[in-house]
Amino acid sequence: MQDLIKEIIARHLGKVLINEKISNYTTYRVGGKVRAICFPKDEKDLIELLKIIKERKIKFFILGNGSNVLFSDSMYDGIIIKLDNFNKINIQDNIIEVGAGYPLVKLSRDAMRAALKGLEFASGIPGTVGGAVFMNAGAYGEDMSKIVHSVRIINSDLEIVELTNQEMQFSYRTSLLQNHLDYVCISAKLELEKGNSEEIEAIMNERREKRRATQPLTLPSAGSVFRNPQGMYAGQMIEEMGLKGFSVGKAEVSTKHANFIVNNGNAKASDIKKIIDTIKTKALNKYGVKLRVEQRLINWVGVSEKESDKDED
Repeated sequence: MQDLIKEIIARHLGKVLINEKISNYTTYRVGGKVRAICFPKDEKDLIELLKIIKERKIKFFILGNGSNVLFSDSMYDGIIIKLDNFNKINIQDNIIEVGAGYPLVKLSRDAMRAALKGLEFASGIPGTVGGAVFMNAGAYGEDMSKIVHSVRIINSDLEIVELTNQEMQFSYRTSLLQNHLDYVCISAKLELEKGNSEEIEAIMNERREKRRATQPLTLPSAGSVFRNPQGMYAGQMIEEMGLKGFSVGKAEVSTKHANFIVNNGNAKASDIKKIIDTIKTKALNKYGVKLRVEQRLINWVGVSEKESDKDED
């Protein structure tokens, strides 16, 4: 691993940080350390970086804003790749071409100022474009599948290809990328509708105030923990089970919204994981429902990355 890191540095493939705390890069503010975090400057450097990693059979993880992941407390013995430099944006008529590292909240504001509607749902999602495409992020009955025209990815052969909306195989909180974890989203083309900036902003402001009133936005969390089962609401189920305010260490089921787990100080990732497991067990016993975790569980013993995407089904 040390030789790999030295080679990445020697070949100037972007900024490299060694033995970094993952907690500094996730919205839960938990997680162990990682051998190295790399910030490739452009597509060429990213492809070269991936080539080296794959040749040496080193595991890697593409991390956006860290808003939908739960890393374990253990050392991640691999490379985390951050696409912060993939932040170019171009707006032409009703089409937005945007890099994978671009913040989704900022993008929703850009669309509003350009009088383009369709991204209002994203104004409160603290992720990146790449992460939103990967997860088919959504809210208020809308999601990325409704606005994505095409996505540029680096495939397993390290070729850049453009996939259509249909080829992305979007469905509820998932996409083709979740079945091909070696693919890397580098940009997306979004097709929006012409609208009125003031009307769009009013909708976004109204939803922001509702989030402030109903969600624990002042504490570290990763948003909704569980997907809503068909015809049911996960938060309501958790509250009915008497688990609102349930805590392990410094992690707690939010007293403001039961489908959020918050970090009340120096919580460990294992504290959050124990709460998740407790809720899943109780929901299965009480309702006969297997709750599915929205967040990706990374670097946990016995849980592969692919399994965690599907919540170990």
